[in-house]
Amino acid sequence: MKQKPRDEAGHFLGLVPLLFFLVVYISSGVVFNNFDAMPLLVAMILATILALALNPHERLNEKLAVFYKGAGQDTMILMIVIFMLAGAFYYVTKSMHAVDTVTMLGLRFLPKNFIIPGVFVLGCLISFAMGTSMGTVAALMPIAAQIGQMAHISLPLLAGVVVSGAMFGDDLSLISASAIISAQTQSVSIFAKFKTNAIMVLPAFILTTLLLAFVPVGTFSLGMYKAVQWLNLLPYVLVIVLSFMNLNVLIVLTLGIISAVLIGLFHGDFTFIQSLSLIHKGILSMADVSFISIIVGGLAALMEHMGGIQWLLQRITKHAHSSIGGKFAIAFLILLLDVITTNNTVSVMIAGPIAKKLGHNYHISPSYTASILDIYSCVGQGLIPYGAQLLMASSLVGISAASIVPYSWYCMLLFVISSLFLLSPYSPKENQLRI
Repeated sequence: MKQKPRDEAGHFLGLVPLLFFLVVYISSGVVFNNFDAMPLLVAMILATILALALNPHERLNEKLAVFYKGAGQDTMILMIVIFMLAGAFYYVTKSMHAVDTVTMLGLRFLPKNFIIPGVFVLGCLISFAMGTSMGTVAALMPIAAQIGQMAHISLPLLAGVVVSGAMFGDDLSLISASAIISAQTQSVSIFAKFKTNAIMVLPAFILTTLLLAFVPVGTFSLGMYKAVQWLNLLPYVLVIVLSFMNLNVLIVLTLGIISAVLIGLFHGDFTFIQSLSLIHKGILSMADVSFISIIVGGLAALMEHMGGIQWLLQRITKHAHSSIGGKFAIAFLILLLDVITTNNTVSVMIAGPIAKKLGHNYHISPSYTASILDIYSCVGQGLIPYGAQLLMASSLVGISAASIVPYSWYCMLLFVISSLFLLSPYSPKENQLRI
């Protein structure tokens, strides 16, 4: 395939497929009062067809080659494998009653008015340990759903709480891919980024915890529970401990599945053949979100190929005329890229070099720039209804992804508080350190 010379100014035409998707998806949800009326996968496919139809002077085979490359990029395939393992982990742990055991402990030991903030804090701890929001949602969402059913708590609310906790660790964890890349692109130590990031995140964490404590909880009885089977907790403990050891998330989830299968066989919850069937069902439960991710990856590559992303970058960065303007340009840039790519790691990769130039030009601390990149990418990821985290949470408990958005309180508060930081004279000072 011949490579076309890139137009540095980009082309608005490259953004048309994204705008088409947003109009189709949002309008159908508003008209029918149901955002499931237009399936995300179908809307994405229609936008992709439009992208392939645009620019008729280019051969279809060349455009398809761009789509294939974007759909099959390493980060996309990794995400899909995580989806598959997360689905399998959920189905097996549910069948061997690990979810019931953790639910029982949560309801038994957490004060009644701290159950919801307790789920949030637990999500923060797990995501910080694992360094991945996807693994956190997979492990905690089933538990939260069980608690919700027992205590009569809204499932969309609990899903928002789980996603909020998951995005906390995705942003702040020392082993999170987006955190590492944001630090690397700014040539700053991950620990320097962590310290700056923590200062900006802490107020949002405290406020979210306090607000969740005031959410009313329905009456529930603990008398229905049997004795705690402590062995059932091993898959979750194993996942957390191995994550702290900085093991690859694929290895962690695989070992979690194996431990859950062995415990289920030991307790007689299922046979070996039945466990294989459970793993298969878990993988298939993530088919929709996996297909959406593939289409989104290819569509994003097409939009970049047509100059849409470059056009967007040029329009955003030319309006930064001061330190505050530079900081908001970085935040706005990463938010828009996350809306387009639905992948905070990929968004940071794209925005990182431009953010570094803006940081240098407007004397913004490297750790501050890295924190802005990671924070706002996670804010976007926790609020878009077609993002992987909300899609996984909704698919695990059978609710609409759009219904979760109003309850992603932490991400909303993080956006507001971080924006106040950007307006303030706060700016950490440190030497640039390479990782």
